[in-house]
Amino acid sequence: MSSSPTTCLNLKVALPRHSPSNSVNRPTVEKLRYIAVEGPIGVGKSTLAKKLAEDFKARLVLEEAGGNPFLPIFYQDRAKHALKTQILFLINRYLQQKEMGQQDLFSQMVVSDYLFAKDRLFASLNLNREELFLYEKIYSLLDVNLVKPDLVVFLQASREVLKKHIRKRGIAYERNIDEEYLDQLTEAYNRFFFTYHETPVLVVNVTDIDFVKNAGDYENLKREILSVKKGPKHYVSIGK
Repeated sequence: MSSSPTTCLNLKVALPRHSPSNSVNRPTVEKLRYIAVEGPIGVGKSTLAKKLAEDFKARLVLEEAGGNPFLPIFYQDRAKHALKTQILFLINRYLQQKEMGQQDLFSQMVVSDYLFAKDRLFASLNLNREELFLYEKIYSLLDVNLVKPDLVVFLQASREVLKKHIRKRGIAYERNIDEEYLDQLTEAYNRFFFTYHETPVLVVNVTDIDFVKNAGDYENLKREILSVKKGPKHYVSIGK
């Protein structure tokens, strides 16, 4: 099986501007009907998804994390509450993705702040071997025929940036997220997307950029999203 393209970007350096004379060669959204934005907690995936959906006049699909009543107690005792938390997340994500797949993706572009397949990332991180065996049985039944994105935008950031964003969000139960778990989660995301091959992936390190406050950073990021081409590409190391 051939691997899908993965491109790694560091947007600290400004990208060249497109001149009006080259407007005919500018990328468009026609080739991207479904974009999923991913990354660890606090990286800004929901914020970016909202901005892209607004600019592309796309339908916005946000993960309903607040619909999982087990999440607050999970952060208090992960080992004790991991299985029920993960199974409910899996079911909720499946139902949302199934509903989305029943609608015509060709009538309106879709931008989502999560990828269904990443559910396995959290399962592998939080479940023990017996629990993971059960989870995989359920996952294999649900993953059939779900719509895959045309592109996944995987955002990375340093631990300090993630912690800063988490504090700014001010969600009470997220205060129980310790640095060790945050590091484990970040590493799990990196491993997952290094081997992910179902759809093209654009990897962007946002540690040194601010696509919320800096319009130039956002426009550079959006231009790169639109410029991603399908076809085999080499994996490149992630870093500055």
